[in-house]
Amino acid sequence: MTLKGKEILLGVTGGIAAFKAAALVSRLAAAGAGVSVMMTESAAKLVAPQTFYSLSGRPVRLSLWTDPQSAHPHIGAGKDARIFCIVPATADIIAKAAAGIADDLVSTTILAFDGPILLAPAMNSVMWSKPATRRNVARLEEDGFFFVGPEAGRLSCGDEGLGRMAEPEAIQEAIEKILAGSAPSKIRR
Repeated sequence: MTLKGKEILLGVTGGIAAFKAAALVSRLAAAGAGVSVMMTESAAKLVAPQTFYSLSGRPVRLSLWTDPQSAHPHIGAGKDARIFCIVPATADIIAKAAAGIADDLVSTTILAFDGPILLAPAMNSVMWSKPATRRNVARLEEDGFFFVGPEAGRLSCGDEGLGRMAEPEAIQEAIEKILAGSAPSKIRR
């Protein structure tokens, strides 16, 4: 499937893997997709919003309260998008989504978005294996969310294990499969 002309909404959360989201935006834009980015406050401390603006050519949304583009950014941001991707999907955003908590732009948009949502988990392997995280992931799968990753390998904390965010190539492939209607909810784990 081609991504040319497809609108993609990308939510970047505050995990160290946020730097990989920039590579993903670059790949998606190069494939002809229109990419709109929103970030949590903690994500903006890890990667400058200007990075995503430069790669996507679009303003980056940062807040429910200060968006000059819309009085309702959590609704307006996803109106034209075919898919909403959360990259990286931290334990925090996974828990918020599973519980229906909407206390920032990204988590509120999850509730307001009426299309497929793809999560690319990234966290320490101990966090990934905790029963609470496993329950939250299972709940989201039941609710129809899609997942890609995590992968095993060296983590930013220096540990080895399952918790690395999927590579941008794998996330792009998952997006293509979802948009083509050929993806199971458990894309890869």
